[in-house]
Amino acid sequence: MQNISYQPAGQFESTRFEKIHNVSFPNHSEASTVVAHEIAALIQEKEGIGEPCILGLATGSSPIKVYEELVRLHKEEDLSFKNVITFNLDEYFPMRKPDAQSYYSFMHEHLFDHVNIPKENIHIPNGELDFNKVHQFCIDYENKIDALGGLDFQLLGIGRTGHIGFNEPGSHYNSGTRLITLDHITRVDAADSFLGIDKVPRKAITMGIASVRKAKRIVLLAWGQHKAEIIKETIEGEITSEVPATYLQRHNNTTFVLDHEAASQLTRNKTPWLVGPCDWTTEMKSKAIVWLCGKTGKSILRLTDSDYNNNGMSGLLVLEGSAYNFNIAMFNKLQHTITGWPGGKLNADDSKRPERAEPALKRVIVFSPHPDDDVISMGGTLDRLIEQGHDVHVVYQTSGNIAVSNEETRKFLEIALALDPGSEKNKELLIELTAPREHGIDSAQLRAIKGLIRRSESLAATRYLGLHDENVHFMDLPFYETGKPKKNELSEADITPMVDIISQIKPHQIYAAGDLADPHGTHKVCLEGLFEALTRLKNESYMKDCWVWLYRGAWHEWELYEIDMAVPMSPDQIIKKRHAIFFHQSQKDRVMYQGDDDREFWMRAEERNKTTASHYRAVGLADYAAMEAFVRYHF
Repeated sequence: MQNISYQPAGQFESTRFEKIHNVSFPNHSEASTVVAHEIAALIQEKEGIGEPCILGLATGSSPIKVYEELVRLHKEEDLSFKNVITFNLDEYFPMRKPDAQSYYSFMHEHLFDHVNIPKENIHIPNGELDFNKVHQFCIDYENKIDALGGLDFQLLGIGRTGHIGFNEPGSHYNSGTRLITLDHITRVDAADSFLGIDKVPRKAITMGIASVRKAKRIVLLAWGQHKAEIIKETIEGEITSEVPATYLQRHNNTTFVLDHEAASQLTRNKTPWLVGPCDWTTEMKSKAIVWLCGKTGKSILRLTDSDYNNNGMSGLLVLEGSAYNFNIAMFNKLQHTITGWPGGKLNADDSKRPERAEPALKRVIVFSPHPDDDVISMGGTLDRLIEQGHDVHVVYQTSGNIAVSNEETRKFLEIALALDPGSEKNKELLIELTAPREHGIDSAQLRAIKGLIRRSESLAATRYLGLHDENVHFMDLPFYETGKPKKNELSEADITPMVDIISQIKPHQIYAAGDLADPHGTHKVCLEGLFEALTRLKNESYMKDCWVWLYRGAWHEWELYEIDMAVPMSPDQIIKKRHAIFFHQSQKDRVMYQGDDDREFWMRAEERNKTTASHYRAVGLADYAAMEAFVRYHF
């Protein structure tokens, strides 16, 4: 078995800001492997001395890769679970065990059905109990853990409210296993799995804060940019019942295992010059000067030596000589990212422009994970590319069918029946749509109808922007076609179509969604598939002339210091982009899968673009109404 370890909590030298031991990894797969191997080593250690290993387990997306690795270790390296006894953190109430959304189903699907753990050793809160039996069940649950000597290891995730288990804000430090009413934000975050917030239970059974903190060892997992703020608050903030995870500051053997995105807001990562000596790379210099402008309220060219010295950047001035010259250099660097010609400007000196002047007219592929990410994320740039005469192709990677509500679909089916009252197929689909279904999963035929709705909306939007239908491509990648929020793993059947379309068009530019904060994971899978396609094609002669630009989706924007190209939009273009988004009518007003922001997508996009422009304005650059931002990816 591979021996991978990270620094134990007792040996951690924290910065003055951090109150919980934490380690970060480049990606969640690598981090999950490390955690799985710690658990495996503990199981084997306990087995070696003839004792059971008592594990507290979590559900949700964070531990899935941990469980996958444990299953692999069992199947390929003979890791035995015969001496393992598990206690799960929580379960919705009421909740039937067979339901797809139950944590009972989750644990069996991801772990228990694939290892040799005795069934009697599995303990999960029972969501099927009569209400009047829940209290005694909770007492018995605690007593079983205590009778076994307590948990040897507790695995945790963290919610956007800072909850661990279902210990919502306000939970007491000494709380035990109990029935709890779920916070509205928690229910919103779970809405994707239940196909709507109205179907999310309002209560849950959860182990308490006291139950968790009695564990001998605690490891909390957090992945992605959307967890960064709560991670910073938990690790660096004060202990408060409003952020229950902060109680873990009082546990002497806790480690937070993070990916780089989740750790990005920690002071040592966001502003390392405040922590100690700093490696002043080109990116770090850009990051620091943008931060300093925000800190002082000054534009770049107004920053003084004192501003740098008083904010932990004296070492930077030692390298650069003076604020005056450094300010000018950094001002020019940011100014050169701005262009109204995203495909390059003909007959222009391109030495200080983000894109090449030649060839004058470029072949362009815009990859869009869902059938609206193109206009939401880069509608203004797409409009510019088309208007400036480039050969633009939009490629929709998935059908987006799961995001079409039943109510929206019913409208189209009723119109189809009105036009053809004798259609038995449409009658059957309408019956399916309105009848209760096990787990709420659509049939393949119904998903096809929903996919056609997204397709027609996409074509309406691209036609509005002046793109010909033959330049719009629909891949319907199979990893997405599960009918459930949980998607399949990326496969050859997903990668090959991307290789084929790139080979066919031979683009000079590729635009793709680089938004790994997408809460559903679709953007991440689409990007991984594209990266693999680029790897396979990189030695082709035409790829030497291909530049890849990454945009971000509806959830986050690139930081100012990260941006390689910023495309300004006029007030008229903002309106045009908004109207293009409006053609995606099924995603307007009541969006099923929008993450943790309840604004409509057009509102988010507009606000984000205006904010990017305001950031440029704040550091002393041109005053635009809005801007779309891109980072160049070097493959």
